Amino acid sequence: MSVCPTEYWIWLQTALGAGAQTADILSYFETPEKLYLAGSDEWRLSGLFTEKKINALKSSTPSQTAAVFKECSSKGYTIITPDNELYPDRFKNLSDIPLVLYGLGDCTVLKDVLSIGIVGTRNASSYGIETAQKLSYRLAQAGATIVSGGALGIDSEAHAGAMLAKGRTLAFLGCGLSYDYLKENAALRRAITRYGAVVSEYQPFTSPSRSTFPIRNRLISGVALGVVVIEAGIRSGSLITANCALEQGKDVFAVPGDIVRSSFDGTNHLIKNGAKPVFSASDILSEYDYVYGDLYDSEKAVLPLNSVKYVDYRKPKTKKEPKVEKTFINPVQTAQPVESTPPEGVSDDAKTVFGALKNGEMHIDDIVRVTGMKMNIVLSSLTELELSGAVEQSAGKKYKLL
Repeated sequence: MSVCPTEYWIWLQTALGAGAQTADILSYFETPEKLYLAGSDEWRLSGLFTEKKINALKSSTPSQTAAVFKECSSKGYTIITPDNELYPDRFKNLSDIPLVLYGLGDCTVLKDVLSIGIVGTRNASSYGIETAQKLSYRLAQAGATIVSGGALGIDSEAHAGAMLAKGRTLAFLGCGLSYDYLKENAALRRAITRYGAVVSEYQPFTSPSRSTFPIRNRLISGVALGVVVIEAGIRSGSLITANCALEQGKDVFAVPGDIVRSSFDGTNHLIKNGAKPVFSASDILSEYDYVYGDLYDSEKAVLPLNSVKYVDYRKPKTKKEPKVEKTFINPVQTAQPVESTPPEGVSDDAKTVFGALKNGEMHIDDIVRVTGMKMNIVLSSLTELELSGAVEQSAGKKYKLL
């Protein structure tokens, strides 16, 4: 039975683990297949492996990866290895190059040139949350791709800001794609797959641990031109990402914070030690004018952050039916109307779109027609509702209430 090249990559990653130093190994053996065929005697002679690693390499074979392929096939995950066209060029020079990536969504986002990492604390202040969403909105609006970790707090707001601007975003997880982690962010992850991709270095059912997230952080910085730290304490994991960026020769930016709040000690420390302070999207993107100036809209980058409307998509749905609400009749649908109300905190436009969808699943063109709203406003409203977990997209550009 023949073995495909991808199986050799999965075998090597399984044996050595995510984040292993593999650059010298690949330089010596060229490919995982040649490594496997060389055998244990050659592994020892190379001087690149401890006896423990040799035993790990011997403990499995490439043909034993069927369970991984089955899960990826059933869930629609894309398997990306260094010899795949979707693999980021910026990863190829890392000493701890990720051997396998698992992605869901539009994985071409991994190749986006103008990618900016946005990181910060999970327990963010209202200032940090609002800044993350608004700054990411402006960056995405100007043409940048927002990269973060899909966690609560700053990460979530960074992804949300990009999507509200109809931009591109990429999330690297610290666990497998099939692991049921952080349920409150499930709607956000679903939305991200429409505007980019959710990606993991870990096999689908891998659970998170204290070590998986720091290993993951090097990917956020590795795929980006630079990393922006928005709110982080002096011991925050976000500083690990900043350190990874420095080690990789990437730029580090930081948003100035309250000097009497410990949650900003890390970001203010970065500025004190040379990180560029950020007050606008232009402060970041202007650093790349000399190479990538034609890839972003400088006029949008300089627009003030205070003119961006913050969307609090995390407010819970209310169970009370409003006394007066405009509803719509969709002639295409015959299903009984859904008895529910829009999430609190969404815009009036989003409430109007929600009202239209109460009559059943609708194509986006029908939503535009029955609401009388412009397409860009409908799309923005649908994004708000998706982030709130109130709406999901089905096949053929159709939407329905959840």
